[in-house]
Amino acid sequence: MSTSLRTLGQAIDTLAATVDARAGADPAQSYTAKLLSQGPMKCAKKLGEEAVEAALAAVAGDKVGLAGEAADVLYHLLVTLKVAGVAPAEVAAALAKREGMSGLDEKASR
Repeated sequence: MSTSLRTLGQAIDTLAATVDARAGADPAQSYTAKLLSQGPMKCAKKLGEEAVEAALAAVAGDKVGLAGEAADVLYHLLVTLKVAGVAPAEVAAALAKREGMSGLDEKASR
């Protein structure tokens, strides 16, 4: 399948599988394994840094930069989920529960 024709969901599924596959790799050979070996604090810190970079690209109106930073956010989110023991399917289930609910109603239900 051409990467230009993949949906975001398909791309995230592929990325999650890559994170899983590299989790047990040698940290000297894999950035993913290196991040995971440094624990949840490092993974969460990188996620936060990438989120700020994405937000700044959005404010700057940098669409190309934002797309790249958003990809970084998704990668670091998946790494953080992995190190925290949360499967992507659990996130999908949480999203499914919110389908058809307004954001205001969902927020009020917490």
